[in-house]
Amino acid sequence: MIHKFYLIILLCFLSTSALAQKAGSGADQIASFGDDLPWLPTEGSIFGIPVNIHGQTTYINQRYNNFTASYSGENSLSALKSMSYTWSGTLFFGARIAPNTDVYFNPEVVSGVPFSDLAGLGGFTNGEATKANGAQAKFYSARAFVRQTINQEGERIVLPDDANQITQTVSANRVVLTGGQFSTLDIFDDSRYAKDPRVQFLNWGNMTYLAYDYAADARGYSWGLAGEWYLDNWVMRASRMIAPKLPNGRDLNWQIFNAYGDQIEVERQHNIAKLPGKVSVLAYRNKMILARFSDATNYLIQNNAQGTQAINNVRTNAQIKTGIGINAEQALTKDVGIYGRAFTSDGHTETMSFTEADNSLSIGLSINGNGWSRPSDTIGLSMMQNGLSSYRRNYLQAGGVSYFIGDYAGPGQTISYQPERIGEIYYNALLVKNVLAGLNFQYINNPAYNAARGPVSILSFRIHAEF
Repeated sequence: MIHKFYLIILLCFLSTSALAQKAGSGADQIASFGDDLPWLPTEGSIFGIPVNIHGQTTYINQRYNNFTASYSGENSLSALKSMSYTWSGTLFFGARIAPNTDVYFNPEVVSGVPFSDLAGLGGFTNGEATKANGAQAKFYSARAFVRQTINQEGERIVLPDDANQITQTVSANRVVLTGGQFSTLDIFDDSRYAKDPRVQFLNWGNMTYLAYDYAADARGYSWGLAGEWYLDNWVMRASRMIAPKLPNGRDLNWQIFNAYGDQIEVERQHNIAKLPGKVSVLAYRNKMILARFSDATNYLIQNNAQGTQAINNVRTNAQIKTGIGINAEQALTKDVGIYGRAFTSDGHTETMSFTEADNSLSIGLSINGNGWSRPSDTIGLSMMQNGLSSYRRNYLQAGGVSYFIGDYAGPGQTISYQPERIGEIYYNALLVKNVLAGLNFQYINNPAYNAARGPVSILSFRIHAEF
């Protein structure tokens, strides 16, 4: 039975286009661009129950040539010419089991080979690489959740049929509860211009704040409960998500009161000259058994353990990790929009679930192709700077190796610290309906915060389809 189910999924990928997700809560991780296909109905009913189905598939290929490196360590980005790729496919099933109660299930398949086994950068170059750990295709559940909408007084809004959203009429003032398996980023830190690596920028620092260590398994998903309150132009969000058993691990710790990630967000939407924009502030608080960098640095020195992951030797007690950031975006015209994100974490402890960054700043713009008669095409341009706390920096400079980074190659060859700076530009072109192809270029200065290595120029090709 399971093998038949996988076969059905694969046939769907081969015989149809695919899609992205539009969560009815309003903060979706995936930016849908496709139109309805008249020959492929995506919404209907079974035994009187409203249901829908959508899908997406994305292939990303990345390459770079040899770059200059004075030395390389255990977790350095390879200085030799390299190629990386990822492929993903997702189906989005939904059913409305009560007038304001929906259930959704997203089976997903992924394969791919990341650069240097996903090491050597803070801002990794492919947002899909979190899920890929080998050329063999892996099937798993990405999302399985219930969404309950509690309408209050206010203007009625129609949420159209889309991935993880059955057509629904809701109140502008409402409470939305989401429980089950999903990504924290499905609910928090929404952005019209920089969110989804399948159709927008590829770099991790444009998926969300790079220094936002949100609770997740190694693929970026978790289990938990989230609440959202929509009130006129305001949205308030809060959630608790369970943490992995080990930092950056695949297995989750179900002791939700002992290991977790909490976050709150306040968003204010506005219009300037009738053009939409918004500002949001997000804060998080994690609790988990984590290593403190000061303890790991002392261990390195006392035991002459340079070149090792000493964080593994001092991971003994539960720690609290916190951070706060601001996200703003504004449409300048109907076809041009800008955005910016800034975030800082306390930096005392190792990374729990995301990547190696303690502060991050990104800015960019997105341009729609209406001006050159290609309304479905998009150009994106961004710049970002990522930094480390003094605690993490001291650990690396003392000869420590962390989970994703660590250039230690011998005495005097640790890191020559500089912030990691990344420029990214992409062009997406619509090939046929619901299928786009894109080129992406990233220029990375001081990879993994080390001025002794790089810069690196990475060229990417992407093809994405959805229904």
